[in-house]
Amino acid sequence: MAGSEVEHLLASLDRLRATFWWKARELDAAGLAYRFPSSALSLGRLLKHLARAEDDMFTRKLWGETPSEPWRSAPWKDDPEWDFTSADHDSPDELYALWAATIERSRASVQRALADGGLDHQAHLGWGGAHTSLRRLLFDLVEEYGRHTGHADLLREAVDGVAGEDPPDGMPWPHPLG
Repeated sequence: MAGSEVEHLLASLDRLRATFWWKARELDAAGLAYRFPSSALSLGRLLKHLARAEDDMFTRKLWGETPSEPWRSAPWKDDPEWDFTSADHDSPDELYALWAATIERSRASVQRALADGGLDHQAHLGWGGAHTSLRRLLFDLVEEYGRHTGHADLLREAVDGVAGEDPPDGMPWPHPLG
């Protein structure tokens, strides 16, 4: 409750990850593919998009490294929304595994940066001669999860009625959140 800035940022991100997981977990292909008629979003598409956001944030933006697969070889020129559209062809197990593995890599990357300068660690991403910090990248990902966790609330409620703000006590977490 009175942790450091690092502890609060990481806990906020993990709380959003956990809430998103609660909204996206244990669905079959039809549940993950459900979309409102007026929207291109589905829980499956959000799982894959957030995996890309995690990888982009803590691989390319933080370190200037080449993105992991499947992002590295994705046909971005042919389909700029590939992280969303390709999710329609992935199984639930593939989507859940991609998201979970990406979170593990993200956590390791963040710990590496924290050990090398803390929240002020200078990221690769920059413009005009200035570089952003790890702090800024963490805030950006908290914002990304906040936006899409709100979408997930609405989608999951429409799929099977699951509603609420916080995951239920005792809910089993996947490995990256456990």
